[in-house]
Amino acid sequence: MTDNSSPNLGAELWKVAVDAPLPTTFTYRAPLDLRADPNLRRGASVRVPLGNRQVPGVLLSATNDPGEFKLKNISAIDTERPLLHEAFLQWLEWLAKYYVYPIGQTVEITFPPLKKQVKARKSKKAALTQEPETLSVAPKLMPEQAQVISAIESSPGFGTHLVHGVTGSGKTEIYMKLLEDVVANGKQGIVLVPEISLTPQLIDRFTARLGNAVAVIHSHLTPREKTNQWWAMVEGKKQILIGARSALFCPLPNLGMIVIDEEHEASFKQDEKLKYHARDAAIMLGKFSNCPVVLGSATPSLESWQNAKLGRFKLHQLKHRVADRALPTIEVIDLRGEREERKAEGTVGALPFWLSDTLYTAIDETLAKGQQAALFLNRRGIAQAVVCPDCGWVPACPNCEVKLTLHGKSHLLCHYCDYHETLTEYCTECKDGEPKPIGLGTELVERDLAKLFPQARLARMDRDEITTREELEDAVRSIERREVDILVGTQMIAKGLDFPGLTLVGLVMADVAFNLPDFRASERAFQLLTQVAGRSGRHLDEGAGRVIIQTYNPEHPSIHYTVNHDYDGFAEYDLAFREQLNYPPFGRMASFRIQGPDEAKVARASHHLKTLALSLKSKSKNFDSVELLGPNEAPLKKIRNNYRWQMVVKANDAATLGSFCRALAEHQDWVPSTIKIMVDIDAAHLL
Repeated sequence: MTDNSSPNLGAELWKVAVDAPLPTTFTYRAPLDLRADPNLRRGASVRVPLGNRQVPGVLLSATNDPGEFKLKNISAIDTERPLLHEAFLQWLEWLAKYYVYPIGQTVEITFPPLKKQVKARKSKKAALTQEPETLSVAPKLMPEQAQVISAIESSPGFGTHLVHGVTGSGKTEIYMKLLEDVVANGKQGIVLVPEISLTPQLIDRFTARLGNAVAVIHSHLTPREKTNQWWAMVEGKKQILIGARSALFCPLPNLGMIVIDEEHEASFKQDEKLKYHARDAAIMLGKFSNCPVVLGSATPSLESWQNAKLGRFKLHQLKHRVADRALPTIEVIDLRGEREERKAEGTVGALPFWLSDTLYTAIDETLAKGQQAALFLNRRGIAQAVVCPDCGWVPACPNCEVKLTLHGKSHLLCHYCDYHETLTEYCTECKDGEPKPIGLGTELVERDLAKLFPQARLARMDRDEITTREELEDAVRSIERREVDILVGTQMIAKGLDFPGLTLVGLVMADVAFNLPDFRASERAFQLLTQVAGRSGRHLDEGAGRVIIQTYNPEHPSIHYTVNHDYDGFAEYDLAFREQLNYPPFGRMASFRIQGPDEAKVARASHHLKTLALSLKSKSKNFDSVELLGPNEAPLKKIRNNYRWQMVVKANDAATLGSFCRALAEHQDWVPSTIKIMVDIDAAHLL
């Protein structure tokens, strides 16, 4: 790796990536006193005038072309910010180009929120790491684990390794052993996990093995904590950085490995501003840094699986749980049949409508054994919506094109903009009907369980109950200490948690994940079902954990393959569907989102964009494979008082897709000031 030691020292004119929403670099002149400064080089941070203000920027290259405008002088070199080394700088340039985002704003993401603090204050937060008194000893590896570690370490330099292991197969232990060796070799590593998985469980396991080598960066740290952790890594005081996707932007001086746990997770895709996918971005950072990238999952994304099938990734498989513990048994309950049986037996109302006899009995038996149960539901609140039985009126958010969710007895809430109102006794539309809740939410499940099992200790984990990292940490530790008998939660409980006492998992209503208007709906449903099921019986040395899936669609393919623990079969099934329609991973896809407060202007801008796209396509044979879908209203038509349309662009390969989208996004001087047009390369969803 070169460290920008070359040349361009003493150059007069420089292209600068300026922190502003501008598509190109700007040329500035270095005054004589700065030209003699050895810090004036590619990758250095500077302050430059832009309009009537001073803004930060980074030097990209010297130039002999003064351009058409009168040049302004570089104001100063910001020596507090470290020089961005060559591999990292090349990666940032790739990100900006690939994701069609201003280079200056891309570069600015890398720097911490505050200025460096020479004397760090001791943090009061429990979220940061502390070195244990004694480091834990690594357990004896299973043969499959040892084989995977040996195979990865025997391939030095850049390569992408996909570790496909069933839930509970010991993937985390593989990561820790690999990273121990990275530290022993004097290098640094990054571990990316979904934000929701950054619990004390994970951090404690790493610090118990690696001690003070570990730093943590995530969204719940204060700006000062983030800044201090960032500098600890940049200055080489710590060697392993654990964090959510943004941790990738910390410019480690001696990167030796990147690990991405739960690589299939949709949360690795950034939905706003720079719409990068952390998995794909990490692979490119590994390529520029010439270090291995390790992806791990029990349910790999179909993009990664296809890359492994084609030999672009090296596939490593773990087919057994640690200590050869059994995978859970999975039962499927057809709620349609359950309902008919209760009618025939005259027992309607004996149990809540959402609870089958089988799941009720299983919970009762689990509690009798002193074990823990978890019930998963993909909905927060009491009910999905409220409806007037007389006229059919449903309360909706005035800012968003969504129905309000009922929380508590009368609190109606929008989960997109936090608008809320109180449920009235009588319908505001017809004035006569009494609105009733329909659907199901975690609050209602918890309330019903408290009546059915009054002696059980209940806990609820969703984004209403758990709003801070401290609350999440407290909840996780109380479950670990066996202070909770039944856990009720949303996706928060599906991501990487490992509770020794948990032997029963119930999926209350699996159907919620099936019917989203997205070609990835089946894949996400299968991943969710498998991951939730995988929480059960991870520490049972005898017997197997139990999983009960309640559904109105027992024949759904996602359920069929989950029951049989058959990832390979599901992948083959869904890939065949995608290949027919040239969806990823066979073709490439991007979306243009057009939004603004005026519905008519958004519609006009969307159709004009389509006209420009058709014109661009007709001008070059290079774009023959480009397919345009839409524009149409987005499924979520209005969010936070902004109307949303979208146009989808499909192409056979990434190069064609990127070239077309950059050309289409390049000139937007025709766009009204109230309208925003945003491009999302490799769009993860189309809602």
